[in-house]
Amino acid sequence: MDQGLGRSPTFLVGNEKQRHLLAKFKRNEQQFSEGYQTNKPLCFNGRGYQKTHPKKVQQGRTDADATLVCPMLLGVADGVSQIEDFGIDPSELPNDLLIACEELAEDQLFPGQASGKDAYRGPIPLMREAFEATESLGSTTILLTIMDNSTQIHGKLHPMMAVMSIGDCELLILRRTKGRQYPLEAVFHTEMQRIDGHAQTPLQVARVDDRVDPEFREEITIDVIERGSAVHCVSAYEGDIVVQGSDGVFDNLFLDEIVNLCNQILPARQPGAPFVPLHPDILEEVARRVVHECHFKATPGPQGQLQDTPIGRGGKIDDTSCVVGEVIPWTPRHERDWHRNRRSKQLQNFIFCGWGSPTGHCGEREDTDD
Repeated sequence: MDQGLGRSPTFLVGNEKQRHLLAKFKRNEQQFSEGYQTNKPLCFNGRGYQKTHPKKVQQGRTDADATLVCPMLLGVADGVSQIEDFGIDPSELPNDLLIACEELAEDQLFPGQASGKDAYRGPIPLMREAFEATESLGSTTILLTIMDNSTQIHGKLHPMMAVMSIGDCELLILRRTKGRQYPLEAVFHTEMQRIDGHAQTPLQVARVDDRVDPEFREEITIDVIERGSAVHCVSAYEGDIVVQGSDGVFDNLFLDEIVNLCNQILPARQPGAPFVPLHPDILEEVARRVVHECHFKATPGPQGQLQDTPIGRGGKIDDTSCVVGEVIPWTPRHERDWHRNRRSKQLQNFIFCGWGSPTGHCGEREDTDD
């Protein structure tokens, strides 16, 4: 699989090995909070971009990454390509898992939504419920950033970003700490969860059959979600920039390179000017540039020279995905637009599947980088 690829992509970690290693993992919970001055609900404005490295395309490998952007949730899932060697589509579980997370976010996280037993109870219960709602086979690392508008401090709304990670996807939060006219600075960064420090063996969410692991049991994956996930709670500020990506991003780019790239593309604002959300195309351009820079870093130069990366010269050739989000004020228009888009998407699926298709089956849609 990996001939000519340099450093290998992620390896599948067996069910029994994950169960044994959970005893060594201590779920990391971290709070990063500062004084908050307003009490309005916040949400995300963002875009994602993903691309398979050209060398993997030459081998006919499936892009196993998936990304998600919705008003209350940003997500990246990095599927294990090795699953394809067992006749399993490695992209199904990552995509299905993020779709299930999106549906739960709509039910639980929109301001004024569910209460009681259906209310949001935290990132780990949301992830467990999403996994239990899927049936796809596969294995994936995953990182979610959830906008939680339910927290109150001294009786005032205090929006928080809840970050939940299983494996080696990472997140970086940037903020203009000195004022809107000053450059973005890194204020928060998650760490990877890798077994014994090996770049190919991160903690994973998995569901496999006898072809892969005859000893597999779903309760081990539930244990990974509940005991192995890293959880961070970060105060959310209007204008914050969230960059999250698969290991293909953070194995190949240093943090200061990501910060510099964001400052090149994202314009500073005039002091005292009203806050205006960035156009999503601008955020997509950041995600696109990040992915392209990662692939450039993992490509030898004209003389065969290799560039420095966080994991050594030459980095790692891999599927690479990036989501870039901006924290913006939530308005009723966001909810109306989001539900209208969802209805449009559902109608499109109805038209082009079943009765709307000459054969009565869904046709394959053309894949794009977006």
